[in-house]
Amino acid sequence: MEPDVKDNRKVKLSCRNVWKVYGSQPEQFFNSLNGSVDDANSHAEKIRNDGHIVANADVSFDVHAGEIFVIMGLSGSGKSTIVRCLSRLVEPTAGEIILDGEDLLRKSDTELIDIRRHKMGMVFQSFGLMPHLNVIDNIAFPLKLQGKPENERYKQAERVIELVGLQGRENNYPKELSGGQQQRVGIARSLAVEPEIWFLDEPFSALDPLIRKQMQDEFLRIQSKLKKSIVFITHDFHEALRLADRMAIMRDGAIVQIGRPVDLILNPVDDYIRDFTLDVPWETILTAADIAEPSDEPLEGLGRVAEDTLIEKLLHYLGESDRGVVVEAKDGSVLGIATARGVVKALSAGSGPDQSSVKA
Repeated sequence: MEPDVKDNRKVKLSCRNVWKVYGSQPEQFFNSLNGSVDDANSHAEKIRNDGHIVANADVSFDVHAGEIFVIMGLSGSGKSTIVRCLSRLVEPTAGEIILDGEDLLRKSDTELIDIRRHKMGMVFQSFGLMPHLNVIDNIAFPLKLQGKPENERYKQAERVIELVGLQGRENNYPKELSGGQQQRVGIARSLAVEPEIWFLDEPFSALDPLIRKQMQDEFLRIQSKLKKSIVFITHDFHEALRLADRMAIMRDGAIVQIGRPVDLILNPVDDYIRDFTLDVPWETILTAADIAEPSDEPLEGLGRVAEDTLIEKLLHYLGESDRGVVVEAKDGSVLGIATARGVVKALSAGSGPDQSSVKA
């Protein structure tokens, strides 16, 4: 799969044809290759038949500046491995990881340590807090590794403590905090270095459902202020829908489809993707712009709605007008007409035909 080229925003990070193979001699399968293979599936099968394990197979995607890019898949799909390849916590077997135009795989250990300390933030499912340090010292610890003066690192730590809502907990130790509070400390610690790219690997999956939703809200609030470039790993499609600007779904180490959440819902490439979207509350995801269609009919007498009007609100208007409603862009231009037929058409495209219910 080729990197994305349709988005005009600056590309912050590119993952290009990355493979991660475990076994006795994984490099042997790539020594004679330049760049991508002709058929990734066949090449992966060849590697597996030789007794090696393919954790990632020819993975390519771009992460744009200020974007939340979600990677999801079932357990064992390769999503956690690829995020570790991005930071070189795991060394890719082949491919390129391009950060700000430079290939991380060509960086020396010293250069890589400097990049991790100053450009990357990482949050994992296990909070990884140091039990002998209080909240503010846990958060300031990566700044200490950077060699920042004490007064400067505490001042920076205090800023992110306020950002994640932990005021008054500065002197508490991890054992004195709830799970959600511990996770906030982990997030604050990763933000303290003011990273340019932020990696989060299932950071909320160990939390209770209510706390998890609160942390998702907190995460979105922080992102609305900081506009970080983010790679977020999850196995929860509903979490992905809440957070993602774009998302990729993985299977057997490879990416199956990339797109906006609504693109995957309306245009799943296969049954694997369709199965993820079956229980999605579409009325809270689809907007008027997603179902608007061009029309030569006169617009006089039709109601008008904004492009981001959710379908659950749009249904009221469609129930009162057989001809539909006009959908307007933010600049006032007309995107098309939304109709009840358009809603049904969109949903049927996402659900696929059920041949068992079709009668001749």
